[in-house]
Amino acid sequence: MHKNILVIGGTRHVGKLLVQKLVNAGHQVTIATRGRAPDPFGARIQRIRVDRRDEAAMRRAFASIEGYDIVYDQMCYSPLDAAIAVRVFAGRVKRYIVASTVDVYRGLMGNQESPFAENDLNVLGQLIDTRYPWHDPSRAVESYVAGKLQAEAYLYRDGSLPLVTARMGHVLAGPEDFTGRLAHYVDLVRLRAPLRYSNAAAASSFINAHVASSFLAWTGAQDFTGPINAACDGGMSAFDLLHRAGRALDETVSAIPAAKLAAAGELSPFDYPHALMMDTSRAALLGYRFGHIDEWADDVIRQHDLAFV
Repeated sequence: MHKNILVIGGTRHVGKLLVQKLVNAGHQVTIATRGRAPDPFGARIQRIRVDRRDEAAMRRAFASIEGYDIVYDQMCYSPLDAAIAVRVFAGRVKRYIVASTVDVYRGLMGNQESPFAENDLNVLGQLIDTRYPWHDPSRAVESYVAGKLQAEAYLYRDGSLPLVTARMGHVLAGPEDFTGRLAHYVDLVRLRAPLRYSNAAAASSFINAHVASSFLAWTGAQDFTGPINAACDGGMSAFDLLHRAGRALDETVSAIPAAKLAAAGELSPFDYPHALMMDTSRAALLGYRFGHIDEWADDVIRQHDLAFV
């Protein structure tokens, strides 16, 4: 059945792939963005130009719209954003899906080496900081983890929205990935520079951007609520990722344990002292299969290598 869907965001990375999949499936899709980034969808979608962090503007933008079957909120980064979502969309949407990422939950996972299921994490116990300047753009990076956790806590405690929080493993994509995290490893390989790492065995969960967008599209068609983990089978540490990149690009690599270096410095992306793996049993029980990281990781690495050249 074709649905009326709003995607808040949707002009880059996973959001853009999600919109493409929804359009291809025949849904009526609207994206809400500030209009600063172009999109490739032409007349196939509708657009609402609005600042998602401006509550008055959001109220005006959606005042005359009866509601949506699904809202995908790719831009809910703080408890203030969560409160705006509740006040604008409560009672006007059948399904509200918020995307998150495994990094957000690292502080709640502790030192446990086994994969974490959704209910292992006490997100509801997070305090809501009403005094922090969440919408200060200069603090966007430093506030990301706390902001996403508190946003999720706010939405579940409020209970006004039929909420799903899709907790993604680290998303790896091709050269369009604006984070530069995978590109960091490709650069190390091609420059023949050593990796400084903390724990070679501390694997993290990963997911391909195409798999992530397919999972979000599938989630919209289901009727479950609550948190759900999303990650491909298998995992990698920073050490593993460097060596996988070396094999994919037919280069010799080198890595140095951080403990052996005299000078302290910033570690590479995805490098953690303890494992950061997610249990995806809930998704499996609901009928979703993510596939294995080996099916796509080398190809994504080679895509970055082409961009590097």
